[in-house]
Amino acid sequence: MAQPTLEQLRRAPKVLLHDHLDGGLRPASVIELAEAAGHRLPTTDPAELAAWFTEGAYRHDLTLYLETFAHTVGVLQTREALSRVARECAEDLAADGVVYAEVRFAPELHTTGGLSLDEVVEAVIEGFGQGSAATGITIGTLCTAMRTSARGLEIAELAVRHRDAGVVGFDIAGAEKGFPPSRHLDAFDHCRQENFHITIHAGEAFGLPSIWEAIQFCGAERLGHGVRIMDDIEPATDGTFRLGRLADYVRDRRIPLEMCPTSNVHTGAAPSLAEHPIGLLRHLRFRVTVNTDNRLMSSTTMTQEFAHLGGAFGFGWDDVEWLTINAMKSAFWPFEGRLSIINNRIKPGFALLRAESGEAERAMDRLVAPSPPLGGR
Repeated sequence: MAQPTLEQLRRAPKVLLHDHLDGGLRPASVIELAEAAGHRLPTTDPAELAAWFTEGAYRHDLTLYLETFAHTVGVLQTREALSRVARECAEDLAADGVVYAEVRFAPELHTTGGLSLDEVVEAVIEGFGQGSAATGITIGTLCTAMRTSARGLEIAELAVRHRDAGVVGFDIAGAEKGFPPSRHLDAFDHCRQENFHITIHAGEAFGLPSIWEAIQFCGAERLGHGVRIMDDIEPATDGTFRLGRLADYVRDRRIPLEMCPTSNVHTGAAPSLAEHPIGLLRHLRFRVTVNTDNRLMSSTTMTQEFAHLGGAFGFGWDDVEWLTINAMKSAFWPFEGRLSIINNRIKPGFALLRAESGEAERAMDRLVAPSPPLGGR
């Protein structure tokens, strides 16, 4: 099977479900916004600042990883800054070949400059609209509540209020250990009563109880990361794997796992890219998806994530397309829109890239080759 090149991966139509707005700023924009806001940064050199963010995040601990956000959140306290960063986010994702993205942010973190929660959401939606109009990318917005605070219901109500303007779901994020998702049951109940979508950060820094609560107590349709589902999978003596009841349920119900390989290594959720669970979970046919999490902090793009997985697990075109369609099927965008993107952008785009790499001819050869006799090897 031909390995996609980096340039081919960049041109491939990709889908991103787990990306944080405040984790994907351009370093130069952080510097300009900090100067305007009077916010002090570790350095004002763009290359040095980018390296500082990545070095600060790569400490194998989620709580330490989150410390770097003090600077990005610190410069995102005005309508102009939020709108600008959202527009640039759309531009950067489109330039990387992303055709659909769901980008999340925590409105409650952007009100210290005097903005109301509604004004924060409106500014972000405005920026995404500008970026989408200029590039053709489709972007849905996720409103995130911080699991360490007590504003879950307020943020859930905020998200539902803006559902017709582009907010497609509700999420909780932040320090996972000691802050179970069930602390925000009123928020999840509100979303369910309003027929609104739910994704929950779970199974990143804490194990199976976090995943179980997210699904069975809170109604999560997708799991943010979900890496620790591996705690419920054991190798058998015959080379197969035994799934526990929770892992079996997640696979059986096709609950999507929003996996972020590079970030998972940085936070310590996975020991290395080569040992990331996504290789085995893809083999076992879980509904896995590939994501960036925080493009600035982890110095990554969707193209780079797929390139890393190709190097670690030999993922070829079949894998990349399967993972991409997994993501689009799992998106919170309306059904007809999902089908349109799959049929009009993803499948034609991969068909062209396969033809370019000779995969189409090899696939046709396999189709017309005579079948072996019954009982043959």
